[in-house]
Amino acid sequence: MKYQMVIILFFVGSYLGFSQLNHPKASPSATVIQEVGLTTITVEYSRPAVRGRKIFGDLVPYGRIWRVGANESTKITFDTPFNVGANYMPAGTYALYAFPDEKEWEIVFHENISHWGDGRNEYNPEQDAFRIEVKPNQELNFQENFQISFDQVTHGSAEMIWHWANTSVTIALHFNTEVTMEDQIEEKLNDNPSAQTYYEIARYYIEQDIKHKEALGYLNKALEMEGDTYYFYRVKSLAEASLNDYESAIASAQKSLALAASQGKDEFVRMNQKNIDDWKTKLKSKK
Repeated sequence: MKYQMVIILFFVGSYLGFSQLNHPKASPSATVIQEVGLTTITVEYSRPAVRGRKIFGDLVPYGRIWRVGANESTKITFDTPFNVGANYMPAGTYALYAFPDEKEWEIVFHENISHWGDGRNEYNPEQDAFRIEVKPNQELNFQENFQISFDQVTHGSAEMIWHWANTSVTIALHFNTEVTMEDQIEEKLNDNPSAQTYYEIARYYIEQDIKHKEALGYLNKALEMEGDTYYFYRVKSLAEASLNDYESAIASAQKSLALAASQGKDEFVRMNQKNIDDWKTKLKSKK
């Protein structure tokens, strides 16, 4: 009898094991990767749906910790140091939490990333890296699945946006990209720089709208070393225009246009022609 019971239990256990379904998640996981200057940000989270429910103040109660999504806690990883407001933080991975309220939210960057969900009784505020306060926005655009995205991305900053239903919050992130770049530039200039090195430094300065005279000097060096190059002349024209030397800018753009046309670079032909027309107009207004 005991032997038969063992056999029955074995088959029941085997049946239950084989009958388990791999259910689709109600709140599917997502990963967002965003480059900001020299930094890579990675966010791993789950995306619950509204499904006709009232979200903030009901499904997500006011004044209570929220895991910023569903399932396990939402994680954000930075591969360089970063700033949020006055908070300067080292590179690493942080759990994201929030305390929503009708008029103001507390956003938490938390150092303990091992909690499931919001951690409940295991959550310890002393393990917060920092908290900031942000005001929620009421959006006309309805977002069915909770979404984390990035916008207003520059070389040194970005906005992280959380949007669900008709509510969004925005968190401003900042990075010391300029200091990192200047360190890198100094290193490259002291290591037998090539024409390409000078060009890339100048292009960075022009893109950042800084050090226009230095940029022009580096472009002249690049042209001396490597000869006529359409993209060298292209950036040289932008440097000259930034110094209000429109005559020189037009001449450089014309050289860039001719070189680009000879190589079938239609996009550069169009960009140069547009600048030439614009700078000619500015020259006339100065006279």
